[in-house]
This record gives sequence, structure tokens and C-alpha cells, in this order.
Amino acid sequence: MPADSLHFLKRPAVADPEGLLVLFHGRGADEHDLFPLLDALDPARRLLGVTPRGPLHLPPGGAHWYAVHEIGYPDPTTFTETFALASDWLDALAADTGVAPDRTVLGGFSQGAVMTYALGLGTSRPRPAGLIALSGFVPTVPGLEVDLAQPLPRVIVGHGALDPVISVEWGRRAQASLAEAGADVTYHESPHLAHSIDPAFFRELPDWIDLTLGLAA
Repeated sequence: MPADSLHFLKRPAVADPEGLLVLFHGRGADEHDLFPLLDALDPARRLLGVTPRGPLHLPPGGAHWYAVHEIGYPDPTTFTETFALASDWLDALAADTGVAPDRTVLGGFSQGAVMTYALGLGTSRPRPAGLIALSGFVPTVPGLEVDLAQPLPRVIVGHGALDPVISVEWGRRAQASLAEAGADVTYHESPHLAHSIDPAFFRELPDWIDLTLGLAA
């Protein structure tokens, strides 16, 4: 496994992994937060599952990926440092596990969704097979260029219509820009949901992951 540039938990596959699933937690959580979801997303345990911890410790506590001053526009200093660290960590993970980016699905909630977009669509980054973005936004940060040229990963976006933290408009905007670029993007808006993960939508994700990695029966 990679050097300890980021703390992480891993859930092994039952045999040689047929792919890699990496989930990035939201603001103030840690690597334990989304770890139980690995079995729900990959019940057959065909994938190696990994949940890293954000490297920053900021108020009001917990782990963070960047400092928040304005939604949509992460703090450049903290984001740039984290992006570089997470990029190196992902590259080492691919090298150490032998699972290539095109066999990898990145996903996350809130800040984790922001990191998913940045790491999956940044010009300096290899293309993963798929992106799962839950209640997040495509970040605008000086120095980060988002590349929407083909080929693009498959993308699935989930957002609550009543989200008071990251407005649903951000999810709609991400879906629209990805669709315009020709991405295979699925969008699910939960009409009564605030800033959380819709269990009904979550149940769609295992089949989406299987299809994305060519594991569907």
C-alpha cells in the first residue's frame, strides 16, 4: 500500500481485486465515516475499497480537505496543498495495488465530492472509470484546471433539493456542464433531502459501479 501521506482504511476484496473504490469523506468527518458504505456499494467484495482521511484539522473539529470561506471556491492555499497530497497518494495507491485508474471509481460526499471532481477531472490527473459526487460542486480554484475534453469518466451526481449547506444549484450546474461536454452523467435530485445521502439513490449505486467497471452480469 502507499506511503502514509494520507491516513486511510482499506477493505480488501475477497480475491484479486477487479477494481478500486475510493470514498472521500465530508467536512469534519474522517476515514471511518464512509467506510461502512464500501460493503453496501460492493456487496460481493470484488473491489478493493479505501477511505482516506483529510489531512487538515480545522474548526469546528474533525478532518478537512480544505478551508471553507465561500461555497464553490475552496481556499486556494489549503486546497492546493491537499490536492497535491491526495494526487500523490492516489498515484501511489494505483502503483502499489496494481489497479489502474481506468479500473478505479472515485466518490465522495460534500467536501469529498469536491475532491472527487478535482482528482477525477483535473488536467494533471489520469482519468478514472467513474465519479460519484454526492452533495458537492465542481471547484473553482486558481491553479486548478478542470478538463472536460473527451474521454470523460462516467459520472453519477446526487443532491438534495433542500440542501442548506451546498445549494442544489451546484449539483444542477455540475450535471449541466458535464452533459454539455458529452459525459455519460446520471443525475438524481432528492426533493425532500437536506445535506445528506439519499438511501433510495444510494441503492442505485452498486449497479452503476458494476456497469462502470464492466462487472455487470
